[in-house]
Amino acid sequence: MKRPARSLVSIALLRRLAFANIVANAAIVVTGGAVRLTASGLGCPTWPRCTDESYTATAEMGMHGAIEFGNRLLTFVLVLIAGATLLAALAYRPRRRGAVPLALAVVLGIVAQAVIGGITVRTQLHPSIVGIHFVVSMLLLLVAYALWRRVSEPDGRKVPVVPPALRSLTWLTVVVSAAVIVVGVAVTGSGPHAGDADAVRNGLDPQTISQVHADLVFLLVGLTVGLWLALRAVGAPARAVRAALTLLLVELGQGVIGFVQYFTNLPALLVGLHMLGSCLVWLATLAVLWSTNERHPTDTPTQPTPLPTEAGHPTPVPA
Repeated sequence: MKRPARSLVSIALLRRLAFANIVANAAIVVTGGAVRLTASGLGCPTWPRCTDESYTATAEMGMHGAIEFGNRLLTFVLVLIAGATLLAALAYRPRRRGAVPLALAVVLGIVAQAVIGGITVRTQLHPSIVGIHFVVSMLLLLVAYALWRRVSEPDGRKVPVVPPALRSLTWLTVVVSAAVIVVGVAVTGSGPHAGDADAVRNGLDPQTISQVHADLVFLLVGLTVGLWLALRAVGAPARAVRAALTLLLVELGQGVIGFVQYFTNLPALLVGLHMLGSCLVWLATLAVLWSTNERHPTDTPTQPTPLPTEAGHPTPVPA
């Protein structure tokens, strides 16, 4: 009988590296926001060089050059973390199904982000490109989160643990959460924090687009409240109920920051916290989505898990 190959890395290390990708990609969103909020978006006025003569910032460029170049350097940290995760996924035995493609997608996504960042500088911080830059960051968080969950779960078949109606409600919540982020990008593109005094704005009326954003936030909070109550009513697994409650609390905190920053003329510190909050809302949304399914080890019986019903009692599973 053939002995299984010995793994070169532990599952604990692989999980830590996968989680580090989530933290790093959220952190660079915040530092990228700091670049914009300090008007340092063109601190390095070209790309891939910082100036036409130098790849690094010079003393003459002052604080703005140092901030923008420092943010560029963080990209290499992300690449190192993502590369280490990919190597760990390749070295782990038995390989987790789907982990290697996800790890590779994180690496390629970070490289793509670097290119988009360069285009952002080349287009003088055009709000459409800046918006794409942020949306791609959210997609990277999605892939990084999926990777972390993939290496934290067994390789068995994924089965639902909530009724179909609640799975549909969960997906609707995810879609609205994504819409809140996209419209929030449009709000940012109409506001004062452009990253440079001469950068153009998207031409949208700030009050109108902010109202649309607020309406979507109210819808998202309402959907989350409904989802939380419904999960409790049907006796869903505790982790699903807990994930929905966590999402609701994060949304409320983010909403408070959003309203305060709007009525205090968008102070830079609150705008930065709001950007961090966007990452947290998105990650909490993904946690709810993942909590509606579970994977069983491949060596366990494949009897489906009874789903809760409207009354909270398990649905009988036919033999």
